[in-house]
Amino acid sequence: MTLKIAFISLGCSKNLINTEQMMALCKAAGHQVTGEPEGADVAVLNTCGFIDAAKSEAIEHIIALGELKQAGKLGKLLVCGCLSQRYPEEIKKDLPEVDGLMGTGSYDQIVSAVEAVAKGENPDLFGDISATSEEGERLVTTPGYTAFLKIAEGCDNFCAFCIIPYLRGRYRSRPMEAILQEAKELADAGVKELILIAQDIGPYGKDLYGERKLSELLRQLCKLPFHWIRLHYLYPDHFDDEVIRVIASQPRIVKYLDIPLQHCSDRLLKSMNRWGTKESLTTLLQNLREKIPGLVLRTSLICGLPGETEEDFEDLCQFVTETGIERAGVFQYSREEGTRAAEMPDQVPEEVAQQRVDRLIELQSRVLDEYNESRLGTVMEVLCEGFDNEMGCYVGRTYADSVEVDGHVYFTAAGLVPAGTFVNVRMTGTEDGDLTGEVEE
Repeated sequence: MTLKIAFISLGCSKNLINTEQMMALCKAAGHQVTGEPEGADVAVLNTCGFIDAAKSEAIEHIIALGELKQAGKLGKLLVCGCLSQRYPEEIKKDLPEVDGLMGTGSYDQIVSAVEAVAKGENPDLFGDISATSEEGERLVTTPGYTAFLKIAEGCDNFCAFCIIPYLRGRYRSRPMEAILQEAKELADAGVKELILIAQDIGPYGKDLYGERKLSELLRQLCKLPFHWIRLHYLYPDHFDDEVIRVIASQPRIVKYLDIPLQHCSDRLLKSMNRWGTKESLTTLLQNLREKIPGLVLRTSLICGLPGETEEDFEDLCQFVTETGIERAGVFQYSREEGTRAAEMPDQVPEEVAQQRVDRLIELQSRVLDEYNESRLGTVMEVLCEGFDNEMGCYVGRTYADSVEVDGHVYFTAAGLVPAGTFVNVRMTGTEDGDLTGEVEE
């Protein structure tokens, strides 16, 4: 029997790739794949369960899909991903609208799972999270000019505040030949912006080859006809001279690095099992800026870590200002059960942590404004993402803007600019953290 299967993917781009792989498996099995749950035989919700906000989003989706079921507009609901891996018993007890569960170690069992759910069975599939295969076909769902490429799964960092190693398993690099073959297929399909992803791309290859192979992988990828190759994420302890040299010298690699720092306090970095000190992080960023001209930095920062004092927070504010980090995701610490940080003393009151988040966002927005002001009058290459009807002009991104997490450029042009086209735009203004401009004829 052919089933109509709707896929909804929540959370990160790594999760999206697992969803795309499940879609391909279901299509290969003869089923119809859609992104619209209404009218589907089975909805597959691939969830995130990283922090409270992600858990709440997943539960809201489950409830909404349950209402569709109750209204007779959806057949069955299968929930997979990090939320189901983390809270299987709670989901079974508290969310009766869920008909089946799959953990993060069982994505390759999706066909049997949806077929079982459709028959009225209640699959409960939880394979080894450190033994999953990251190979296989994908139905790429991003615009044709942009695609993610996962080079590894899992994480060995075990930061005290983070649950991911317990949901995704140990670090597992994909074989280089498999990565390069998939990259070639994406290039042949017309992808112009390749976004390399993993929980941490820095250790790539160490588990497979006995040494880190990121620089070699990047050199091989640069032989393919991508226009931009973007890197997410590179942890601060995984920069060596060769990696820096490759990033600096290869024109296809955009001069934009997402380096998760989380904090700059020596004491907090140590207690959270993070690398470095304020001095070593400052030195690293200075070294990167010196060796990679035009570098734009992005990071993630946490306010309210256990034991964070007002002095620690002021140091963090000073660090952001002095290093001039152009992009930052600022998050309130989420006390996650099962992590070491959740049991630490001196938990910061939530209202204090939120106040610090608001202050740091305001401070970092000034750094961003200064960066945008520095671009006025310059001509920058922009990847057009289409026409924005609300703004009445085209919208796109520069190398300094990664997909979904950074700003945009709104620009006018004398002629048609198809989505996926690179154009040179002279920057003429700023608006709410974004740049505006006009195509340079």
